[in-house]
Amino acid sequence: MWELHFSRCTGFRPTWDIPYIGTLTDGRYYVEGPHRNSPRIAETDSAQAAVAMVIERLPPGCGPAFAGTAEELAAYERKADPSGSKSR
Repeated sequence: MWELHFSRCTGFRPTWDIPYIGTLTDGRYYVEGPHRNSPRIAETDSAQAAVAMVIERLPPGCGPAFAGTAEELAAYERKADPSGSKSR
């Protein structure tokens, strides 16, 4: 089984706040997440539809990947919004 995961940062440890895509044995795809214990969002026949489902579920304010780790991204976001009002 193969999976395609996404992260909002480029370094290790990645973020786990974006759904991921996996393959089914019949050549179809599924979208789950963002966490391993999250329920399956959907199954689809096309990779394009799976990617569209992920895009629809990107966190608010998601932009280009942050150059750094998840911890560095969190620190940057706290500094940019010290009130913590940015919803995820």
